[in-house]
Amino acid sequence: MATVKELVSKCLQARDMAYCPYSRFPVGAAILTADGAIITGCNVENASYGLTVCAERTAVQRAVAEGHRQFAAIAVTCDIKDRFVGPCGACRQVLMEFGSEWIVYLTKPDGSYKETSLSELLPLAFSPAHLGKN
Repeated sequence: MATVKELVSKCLQARDMAYCPYSRFPVGAAILTADGAIITGCNVENASYGLTVCAERTAVQRAVAEGHRQFAAIAVTCDIKDRFVGPCGACRQVLMEFGSEWIVYLTKPDGSYKETSLSELLPLAFSPAHLGKN
């Protein structure tokens, strides 16, 4: 199983691959799958701003395309050095699609991190379980 250090390192590497010519705000993410694989993603911007895809969603989409559906953790990072920054609301909701028990490592550029959970970042979340309770 991958270590937290490996996961954090991969998210920092992914951030360096970001395509962000408009915001100049690179973001990287690395997902740890239930079977121990690490899948990375970076933000990919578009001149039509609404078509921009965040790093976390890129990583989820890559993981799903590679056949993964169960996840243990995600590490996310950006270039902000003085505080920990979490995923945007849309990314939190996308992560919730695959369960509320993710460990989330909010990572600074120097590799330091804060551990939290998706359920802490998105309390009282809407989830697939709600769709069966009509």
